[in-house]
Amino acid sequence: MTLFRTVDAPPAVALFALNMAPTVGPAELAGIAVLAEDLGYESLWVGEHPALPDPAGSASPFPPDLELVDPIVHLSYLAGVTSRIRLGTGIVILPLRNPVVLAKQLASLDVLSGGRLMFGYGVGYIEPTFRAVGVPYRRRLARALEHVSAMRSLWHDEKPEFHGEFVDFDHIAAHPRPVQAPLPVITGGHAPAALRGAVTHSHGWYGFGLPPATVAWMKEGLRREADLHGRPDELGPLGVTVTPPRGALRPEMVGEYQKVGAERLVLFPPDGIDLAGLTDYVRAHAPGKIGATAFTG
Repeated sequence: MTLFRTVDAPPAVALFALNMAPTVGPAELAGIAVLAEDLGYESLWVGEHPALPDPAGSASPFPPDLELVDPIVHLSYLAGVTSRIRLGTGIVILPLRNPVVLAKQLASLDVLSGGRLMFGYGVGYIEPTFRAVGVPYRRRLARALEHVSAMRSLWHDEKPEFHGEFVDFDHIAAHPRPVQAPLPVITGGHAPAALRGAVTHSHGWYGFGLPPATVAWMKEGLRREADLHGRPDELGPLGVTVTPPRGALRPEMVGEYQKVGAERLVLFPPDGIDLAGLTDYVRAHAPGKIGATAFTG
């Protein structure tokens, strides 16, 4: 089996961080989301940090008063104000979540969005957040991978059952099931452990803040992990999603990302941008303006 999906067309364009200012409010959020959908953006992606250390110190790169709307709540709102554009968690910090509860939330979101959800997860790196939630920081990858497998059972098995170190259940059911079968799962992260999770448990890999040359280098890491640990046939070829370095994306760069196999570019608008500036940014980076593939649903 070929490890990576074949990319025969320019990448699709997506938008990151609408659960932050200046789109924390419902009217601002709806306006930008509908605009992106009308312009042919393929998807909208949101990240999460349930709580941040105060003061930030060396444990966190973020200010403690960062406004960041919960990704599941945020995407549920977007599901109601859009009709075609896909919705991605980029990422949910999976070890912090109860997998049975999260599986129900994600399945419900997939149903209410008409099958538009992509579930991206990561393992997290801000240790004080783990302490606040009451989850051990150590072995967070192992915990996350168990959570993925357990949620898949709840989503897709006729009789859900999972017995692991961190998750244990049988003789339960959870409905409704996701519209999509399978529900797309994407692993985010650059460390070898994250690459291993993408290869062994996910349909795709998400790299953040990477120029094309680094994407090519990361793909070599993914190949090494596949050689070491294998890849289940049922997952199929691995898709590659990338957020380029923050800010404007030159049209000529779209072709460079296509050459290294990126099928989706999730754009991160500049820091400190206001609503008018974000509107201009979204218009300027529409697929037709930068030579990307437009999404029609």
